[in-house]
Amino acid sequence: MALPDSEEGEPVAPGHPLAKGFLPVSGEAPAGKNLEPQNGPKAGCLLLNGVLQNSPAAAPGALGGPHTVLAPEEETQARLLPTEPGEETPGAEGAPLPRTALSPRRFVVLLVFSLYSLVNAFQWIQYSIISNVFEGFYGVSLLHIDWLSMVYMLAYVPLIFPATWLLDTRGLRLTALLGSGLNCLGAWIKCGSVQRHLFWVTMLGQCLCSVAQVFILGLPSRIASVWFGPKEVSTACATAVLGNQLGTAVGFLLPPVLVPNTQNNTSLAYNISTMFYGTSAIATLLFIMTAIAFKEKPQYPPSQAQAALRDSPPEEYSYKKSIRNLFKNIPFVLLLVTYGIMTGAFYSVSTLLNQVILKYYPGEEVNAGRIGLTLVVAGMVGSILCGLWLDYTKTYNFFMTGYLPLGFEFAVEITYPESEGTSSGLLNAAAQIFGILFTLAQGKLTSDYSPRAGNIFLCAWMFVGIILTALIKSDLRRHNINIGITNVEIKAVPVDSPMDQEPKITLSKQSNSSI
Repeated sequence: MALPDSEEGEPVAPGHPLAKGFLPVSGEAPAGKNLEPQNGPKAGCLLLNGVLQNSPAAAPGALGGPHTVLAPEEETQARLLPTEPGEETPGAEGAPLPRTALSPRRFVVLLVFSLYSLVNAFQWIQYSIISNVFEGFYGVSLLHIDWLSMVYMLAYVPLIFPATWLLDTRGLRLTALLGSGLNCLGAWIKCGSVQRHLFWVTMLGQCLCSVAQVFILGLPSRIASVWFGPKEVSTACATAVLGNQLGTAVGFLLPPVLVPNTQNNTSLAYNISTMFYGTSAIATLLFIMTAIAFKEKPQYPPSQAQAALRDSPPEEYSYKKSIRNLFKNIPFVLLLVTYGIMTGAFYSVSTLLNQVILKYYPGEEVNAGRIGLTLVVAGMVGSILCGLWLDYTKTYNFFMTGYLPLGFEFAVEITYPESEGTSSGLLNAAAQIFGILFTLAQGKLTSDYSPRAGNIFLCAWMFVGIILTALIKSDLRRHNINIGITNVEIKAVPVDSPMDQEPKITLSKQSNSSI
């Protein structure tokens, strides 16, 4: 399944020949000035490190004939490409610059991640959607069953900081293996809990799956950024999140079918065991596929933004400083609160859906699952449509549907070049905190008053989230780098695993005008 390095993809923008490391442009410009592609044509030649050197205006035949004026993004990509296949393009002081290329392996990485994320999300909701069945089987209260869902939210908050630190310092592959491996282990432990007095064993297995989630939820934006080009990065992130949403959808649909509510304890135990063993087998297969298919990064960076991050020394990076920078970023703080509200509301509704439906329609566990399926599928469609739209428009503020991938990608844009894993991790931590609070509050309102009271409570908070979303300033830093706008400060961010055998290069603190 894994592809050898020799099969890495072709350059992103082939067919733009460069002469002696320069991109010909027309007009005149003073020596030593930076070229802003969107300000119109200027004189001289564009040196590969972004500095415009004084030179005569390019004559139509000086470099082999007339040259077509490139669009800003094409110029950015062309500056990173070798003149001929297999060649390195020389940069300032004779240092070679990496070419950009898209690796076919990126689709395998995305598929494997999406599948084991699916299984993890399935295990999150498999208890809640038939909470009355597990309540009767284990002889515990509904609050105990609710905690089988809320433990996912509770575990994430204290573990997100070590998990994002691990992602930044040890790399993508190790983090993926931990997520897939713990998910597999938790599934197998649940197989030993199919007896009425072993609720603590099923809670133990669910706790391990919740820890696995910490190493899963923050990866979509990192995988998209490291492996996919600028015109497909939002779609890739949406697809990665789609796997998790699809797992929730399957978790709504299958458990009511596999484990029908029956008074026969022997038959009930058999049905629960079937569900648990089937989940374990699939999780084991996906862990093996992760070990085979996942690679730290492609041979060549897929975008100008990733090339800039690879082309600098890592010694200036500080994880604590990165966290401080994120909390000083006002648009990100606003996004943190709005994402937490919107996603936390979804977690609360998902956890309590069975209880809300059965209060009015007893015995309708299967239809409760179908309602949950409809809820998630609608969000999945929104996620994909939003991802495709964002890749072409970058209008992040105008959508509420499909908030999960939108929030991840918007956070990466407004916090670049801070680590994608850190920003995504903080967003998920906010979602878990709001999810716990909303689940407890909505559950209390539902039991003491009515489901309507709980729904009104959530609607009021979501209205606040909409208002705060409208206040977020859309400063798309990563997109600006990809199209050649160079007016923001760049800080150090690690992108490679220390265990990676390739040279470790990241972004040093410098002005974007020197990229």
